[in-house]
Amino acid sequence: MSPDNPDPERPVDEPDQPAPPRTPDEKPSQVDPSAETAPSGSDPGQVPASAAYQSSLELRFDEPRRPLRAVATVLGAVLALAALGVPLGLLWAALAPDTPVLKTAEGAIYAEPQPEQPIAADGWFSLLGLAFGLIVALALWFVLRRRRGPVGLLAAVLGALVAAPVAWQVGRRIGLATFDRLLATAPAGQAFSKPADLRAGGVDWLLGVLPVPHGNLLLPAFGAAVMYTLLAGWSRWPGLRPEPEPGEFSWVSAGTPAPTAAPEPPAPDAAEPPRG
Repeated sequence: MSPDNPDPERPVDEPDQPAPPRTPDEKPSQVDPSAETAPSGSDPGQVPASAAYQSSLELRFDEPRRPLRAVATVLGAVLALAALGVPLGLLWAALAPDTPVLKTAEGAIYAEPQPEQPIAADGWFSLLGLAFGLIVALALWFVLRRRRGPVGLLAAVLGALVAAPVAWQVGRRIGLATFDRLLATAPAGQAFSKPADLRAGGVDWLLGVLPVPHGNLLLPAFGAAVMYTLLAGWSRWPGLRPEPEPGEFSWVSAGTPAPTAAPEPPAPDAAEPPRG
């Protein structure tokens, strides 16, 4: 191979043959697909828009999770929801009715044989707790949109599970000091009221260390799990997190092809191409 003869298999004196003209009845499918080339003026090193969009999605939404950041997110959400258990308990104490009791020599007894106030207190706590769990899941779905999935679900369920005992303890202590004082000092036969408390729920201690809620204290966590699962099932994005549309990437450009240069005039001794 030499500059004068790039192709060693072709004789030097063999003239270049023009490409055969394309007949009108020739179909585009008959063209050799290997002959397709990139559009004129395009940069060979430029990444297509579809590939750039896919790679940008992988960078933005498929990046590896950092375990410490996920744990910090869950702990922060649990602490915030535990603090929200205080206003939940105050609301429950305001809505749940007190139970009338009578002082006797043995202690306090119900003033009515079958009072409805304890049942109403359990009902109000169940309704408020279930609504609290639904609102918590809905709020965390939008606030922690970058953590949608197992991390968001865990934060919602644990936060609601911790907020329920906090609300119970705060609500039952409203007026409890007055009740204990009357129970200790009131004479027999005096009527007063007992603040709202739960009979269908409570906390058991596992091995004397780990608190385990039961009864209607589990309703907030149940509502949060159901709502978060429904939101995940109805999500329009497979990854649950918002994904931008292809048109939103203003920095992605398919590249404007440069105008093609005008063809050079044929040499005087060049063979005239056949006319069809």
